[in-house]
Amino acid sequence: MTRNREPVKNLVLYRLLKWSVIAPILRFYFHSNTYGIENVPQQGPLVIVSNHASDLDPPILSVSVRRPVAYMAKQQLFEVPILKEIITLYGAYPVNRGSADRSAIRSAMNSLAEGWAAGIFLQGTRTPDGKITEPKLGAALIAAKAKVPLLPVCIWGTHLVKRQGLIANSVPITVRIGEILPPPKSTKKEELQEVSHKCADIINKMHDLGA
Repeated sequence: MTRNREPVKNLVLYRLLKWSVIAPILRFYFHSNTYGIENVPQQGPLVIVSNHASDLDPPILSVSVRRPVAYMAKQQLFEVPILKEIITLYGAYPVNRGSADRSAIRSAMNSLAEGWAAGIFLQGTRTPDGKITEPKLGAALIAAKAKVPLLPVCIWGTHLVKRQGLIANSVPITVRIGEILPPPKSTKKEELQEVSHKCADIINKMHDLGA
């Protein structure tokens, strides 16, 4: 049976970190803006697809859509005492890089069944300018298998962030949220490619709008 919301303890922890740390940093240091928040369903499983330019993107995306987002994380992180419990509470799920496709799909499906929004970076890795040039099919495949909608989101500005340890330069960050897209009708490669490229086109057009 699919849950309609994330587990309560995860939701409480998300809100605590959001309002005490991440949201103030985004608002007052990065002067962030978010557009299209009305497009985000606040209940039910959802696959959020986004561009990716910085390791700042996961917390920015989670705060911007106003609900917890589950992401894949390296298996090795779950072997560290205490850290394992922390990242699990925040929705991270382990992926073995040696079999990333299979384990990522299985773990994302489990998160969706628990009512989470699953966050997937459409290109699968960071790009220097934040644009998507080679969308992967994983997000569309997961949406098709779970029969849940996709939500394209664009993060602009993190490609300009330069970090030295925990210190980063202040640049304006803008998050634009597109409209909900239905899941692919099948898991056929052609269908997955069509939906994946449609998501990439939407995200790149939002990215072209700049800050």
